[in-house]
Amino acid sequence: MKSFEFKNPVKIIFEIGAIERLHEEIKDYHNILFVYGGGSIKRTGVYDRVIKELGDKNVVELSGIVPNPETVKVYEGVELCKKHDIDFILAVGGGSVIDTVKAISSARYLNGDFWQKLYIDHEDIEKALPFGTILTMVGTGSEMNSGGVITNPDVKIKCSYGHELLFPQFSLLDPTLTYTVPREQMVSGIIDMFSHLMETYFSLPDEDNVSDSIAEALMAGIIRNAKVAYVDMENYDARSNLMWTASLAINGLTAAGKGEDWQSHTLEHTLSAYYHIPHGLGLAIVHPHYLKYVYKGHFKKWKRFLKVVFDTDANEMNEEETANLAIEKITEFFKSLGAPTKLSEIGIDDSKLREMAENTMEFKVDYSDLKHEDIYNIYKSAL
Repeated sequence: MKSFEFKNPVKIIFEIGAIERLHEEIKDYHNILFVYGGGSIKRTGVYDRVIKELGDKNVVELSGIVPNPETVKVYEGVELCKKHDIDFILAVGGGSVIDTVKAISSARYLNGDFWQKLYIDHEDIEKALPFGTILTMVGTGSEMNSGGVITNPDVKIKCSYGHELLFPQFSLLDPTLTYTVPREQMVSGIIDMFSHLMETYFSLPDEDNVSDSIAEALMAGIIRNAKVAYVDMENYDARSNLMWTASLAINGLTAAGKGEDWQSHTLEHTLSAYYHIPHGLGLAIVHPHYLKYVYKGHFKKWKRFLKVVFDTDANEMNEEETANLAIEKITEFFKSLGAPTKLSEIGIDDSKLREMAENTMEFKVDYSDLKHEDIYNIYKSAL
């Protein structure tokens, strides 16, 4: 394994009724910015439960956070923090809400435009507003890491920023809160967490290591529990396993001692910046096609992946056959959940592929060194 540093200070409270722990967790704060998405938390009763726990705190609300969250809400949130002297932010929802809160937290004390300084120039921050989360949709893992993704629709760029000051103070995880999420959103989250694991798994070193073993167990568990949850969306065992797996998939654990990749996520970020599709469904399309483009030179890893994750032997196969079968298994898993695996399935043609490729960052990682032409070829292969 490569040398690494691991730090994750997030307090996780994982239980049915976790919302009832909120009051104690925020007892030292007074002015709360309460951030959430659309009306779903009001329809399900989560909103009223949160308001009850907030008690006599001074509460300011910021609602309307959309999937693939955009810069406009960050600017709005920062102004609310300044106007009302906010000392704590509460995110209630999924990854889009939490990522918006991380951006607000990082931008609150920043001089200058947060988008340019943080998401484009990746400057360090020296101070951030503390925040916590109540999770209602799983997949992104943002509840247990220090990074987030924001879209700037003006330039059609979706990119990330991370800093050690952006770990949540706490995250309240109650699997029953995820029961009312529509099936498509559940599927999107499942594919996102599976993709997170593949991003670290398919990176160097390929040799036997603990991080890969953890990732293999989590990927096999996702497949097993997704099959149950897809049929019975209120199966507690399946939904609770998926919720915790999403957190573990991108909290730094499986990246320890690994090179990491994240090229597939970069490809998808451009895709959803242009077409506003759910992140996980975009990954279902681009990730298998990316792997097919970069599989060469990693025969033993593909063979191990096929055996451990999909319980399939490749003893009589060469490298190309092994990799193709493994990628076929991944694609079949995504299809079994009703996810698209080609751009044409969601009405996307080749009219913007060249522009998208040029608008996607080039960078070298363990398994690839993609240039804009390579990125274009991957998008084209996904048609």
